Amino acid sequence: MPSTSGQSSQFRYTQTPSKVLHLRNMPWECTEEEVLLLCRPFGKVVNTMLNVGANRNQGFVEFAEVNQAIQMVTYFASSSEPAQIRGKTVYIQYSNRQEITNNKTTADGAGNVLLVTIEGVQAGDVSIDVIHLVFSAFGFVHKIATFEKTAGFQALIQYTDVATATEAKNALDGRSIPRYLLPEHVETCYLRITYSAHKDLSIKFQSNRSRDYTNPYLPVNPTAIDVSLQQPTVGSDGKIKELESNVLLASIGNVQYAVTVDVLHTVFSAFGTVQKIAIFDQLGELQALIQYPDVATATIAKESLEGHCIYDGGYCKLHLTYSRHTDLTVKNDERSRDYTIPSVMPRPAVPGVSWQSTQATAAAFPATVPSSIQPGEVPPTAWNPAVPVGSYVPEQSSYPNPSPTSHTFAPSAVVPTVPATQQMLPPPYGASPGSGQIPNYS
Repeated sequence: MPSTSGQSSQFRYTQTPSKVLHLRNMPWECTEEEVLLLCRPFGKVVNTMLNVGANRNQGFVEFAEVNQAIQMVTYFASSSEPAQIRGKTVYIQYSNRQEITNNKTTADGAGNVLLVTIEGVQAGDVSIDVIHLVFSAFGFVHKIATFEKTAGFQALIQYTDVATATEAKNALDGRSIPRYLLPEHVETCYLRITYSAHKDLSIKFQSNRSRDYTNPYLPVNPTAIDVSLQQPTVGSDGKIKELESNVLLASIGNVQYAVTVDVLHTVFSAFGTVQKIAIFDQLGELQALIQYPDVATATIAKESLEGHCIYDGGYCKLHLTYSRHTDLTVKNDERSRDYTIPSVMPRPAVPGVSWQSTQATAAAFPATVPSSIQPGEVPPTAWNPAVPVGSYVPEQSSYPNPSPTSHTFAPSAVVPTVPATQQMLPPPYGASPGSGQIPNYS
């Protein structure tokens, strides 16, 4: 958990709560959808104003209720993982304003981008595919972006030229989407259409909230696709329950021995295929992100390893939470590894070295480091450092063949019994978890 000084640098508690939050240190040209992915789990965002300030790295978001804004600030203030967009820490504070009023979205004259307000529906009632079907009847639709504002559920529709946009506006303004395209609980939803001040929409990825039909190879954002299923719930104690994820955030305490990518891979691969690992320092604490192919495997590893120590004697104790990430972007270096790349293969299992089952209530793993190893020393490992990554040692090899004065690293962990029917197969190398092939939106 971050220290008090770390929290105060990211949050200001002396300000009066407001339903408008001020975000600082945002990535360059941060999109509205990226901000909504961060804020939406805490409530309905009705307005945004982004890319403001001298460096265009600040923004404002307005929630429907002040309690939703308070919930977001409180959550990140008590979380061991800071608010991040594109891996960059975003600083959050209450705004002095109570609403956003100067976010201009409509144009003074005709344009090729339409601002469509869909009345009488909530986000999710009308899919982006239905919107595309309706508006593509008048010409090729380049891009669509949907969002929620004070006026309701809205969409930006980009056409090739002003003439096509004008034809669609004149034909659809004031009319309802056909009944057979709507959910059963929605009778009518009228379209109110104006011209937008935008000329060319910036779509970073394909999702259920945005589409770029001119670029079918644009990556799919998995967090955007399933965000409606990831709303946080409040437990009986009044605290927000963790949102499950296939990526674990490991905070490692009492670090007296080296914790490398290979050490973490050895520990966490006992519960399933580890796809990616990234080690970093956060507020003076060693942390790591471990990515599994699915949530089920990550949950088993979290429940089994939480509170345990990598090394005997209470050293390198693990505290595990779910990360907001779903697919890590890592480099292959000393502190990160992507095992989905064919050229980066996991270390082979060494004959005679395996995880030993213990009770889940054990306070620490039994005897993973010889007692002769003193704190501050790097314990010898069961793999050969001279073997390059991707090289396998044949099982018939006599390695390891330690000298009488060397020691063998034989860690132990709690290995749950998983029925064969529940075991998950890892995706093919090079494939993102759960993404499959990039869909064709043409």
